[in-house]
Amino acid sequence: MAATPMNSLSLSHVPFSLPIQSKCHSLEQKTLFLPLSPLTELNLAIKRSTATHPVPKFSRRATTATVSFSLPASKPEGISPDKLPKWSARAIKSFAMAELEARKLKYPNTGTEALLMGILNEGTSIAAKFLRANGITLFKVREETVKLLGKSDMYFFSPEHPPLTEPAQRVLDWAVAKKVESGQSGEITVGHLLLGIWSEESAGRKILATLGFDDEKAKEIEKTVDKDTTFSRSIV
Repeated sequence: MAATPMNSLSLSHVPFSLPIQSKCHSLEQKTLFLPLSPLTELNLAIKRSTATHPVPKFSRRATTATVSFSLPASKPEGISPDKLPKWSARAIKSFAMAELEARKLKYPNTGTEALLMGILNEGTSIAAKFLRANGITLFKVREETVKLLGKSDMYFFSPEHPPLTEPAQRVLDWAVAKKVESGQSGEITVGHLLLGIWSEESAGRKILATLGFDDEKAKEIEKTVDKDTTFSRSIV
């Protein structure tokens, strides 16, 4: 005679829902039946998904970038705002690239060396092409910058818009004043920026001199300073 097992349990079945992802990326509930002992007295709540729309794998957001049509230069005395010359689009973009170069090197400020790198990074101006033709490249200027100023702390992060150093501020002010003094119509160009860097005893001038720039080359830039205004103001 077969022995009857002690404490045998009669098992009931209760529905239990599990989330399963369908091909359209929505979550739907599938009901399975699992055995449950009445001695455990467990209550299982059946939950149904309320998601009715497929969830895209990637969410795209429209992004827009705005670029100022001016640079933070001081206004010369005696000049009304409506008479103040505008900056060329290439000069504005060069300045934006200068801030980017300062951030790449993790410097806390945008200095004259960064302004020089910005000119070369933008790359399409007469001044930038002249520098490259004379062997002054972005890579060389970066290398000389690190030699002269050193590397920043690897754990330091520059602000989104590193503030100008005093020499860099004077470069912008010089460029505006020089354009006003010339009496010529038109915009303040990248050439004015480059000549402003050369006029200021600072890191930018030292790097230019190290790489072979001199007063004779500055005079050549001066001849073309008002010609570099054919670039569209539509900056992307």
